[in-house]
Amino acid sequence: MPAAEIYRTIVDNLHEGVYFVDLERRITYWNKGAERITGYSAAEVVGHHCADNLLVHVDEEGRSLCTSSCPLVEVIQHGCGHSNSQLYVHHKEGHRLPVEVSVTLIRDDDGRPIGAAELFRETRVIDRDAVLIENLRRESLLDVLTGLPNRRHLQMSLGAGMAEFDRHGIGFGLVFADVDHFKLFNDTYGHDLGDRVLRLVGEALGNCMRAYDMVGRWGGEEFLAIIRFIDEEQLRRVTEKLRTMVESAFLCHGEEELRVTITLGATHVRPGDSVDSLVSRADQLMYQGKQAGRNRVHYG
Repeated sequence: MPAAEIYRTIVDNLHEGVYFVDLERRITYWNKGAERITGYSAAEVVGHHCADNLLVHVDEEGRSLCTSSCPLVEVIQHGCGHSNSQLYVHHKEGHRLPVEVSVTLIRDDDGRPIGAAELFRETRVIDRDAVLIENLRRESLLDVLTGLPNRRHLQMSLGAGMAEFDRHGIGFGLVFADVDHFKLFNDTYGHDLGDRVLRLVGEALGNCMRAYDMVGRWGGEEFLAIIRFIDEEQLRRVTEKLRTMVESAFLCHGEEELRVTITLGATHVRPGDSVDSLVSRADQLMYQGKQAGRNRVHYG
């Protein structure tokens, strides 16, 4: 087998995503790792730009990098040779996925730039192995649609968190999130796309969680997140990140980009709280955010 073919086979089967672009940032190669991570096949992306409703890189604030701070631009146009970044890419199913990106300039035999190679790997925390997930399913603790913890599981975790707070004073934040105008979305596009949107929102929220946090589906279009070991300012940053990651996610439906937003209510556990009073306060704060205009976080 020729050496070039051997190298291509090796790169094609890397666990990490790898793709090549020319000087115009048009994708010329897309490996199996990139297919696995993003959901896009090589046939769907080769010949296109990553900004063509494909990867559409954003930072933690949800700001698009394709026209400003794109790592590929930094390497190709500024000739820096190499770049490392932490950012989010768009998955084919619509949600945002945190990745670590490494970009390297490609030169020809005469040293002239001819393109760039990008390697990227997932950086989300995976804290549930296959056995645990199967056990949770068996015990009816996972939501069938999103795969997230369901209401029963969330209530059990809240009860444990309350007991820890009462005994040891270890607090936590609670976030109640609701998809804005979801009934209108369902009525307009149908329940199948509505279900895909709920999975998109669940993935977007779940990808922002640390190993010791939890987000689940409370019911309908409502989600609940338990954020541990966090002060008020940190809670504000985390909840704003949750909001922007959903806002920047989208589904492709024909030629149309379908987007939704969420409104969130965020609070900390307080002395004298019960699970019901804590959830009710977060719910009321979320409702106040709806009244104030939606697509925002309301604290209290």
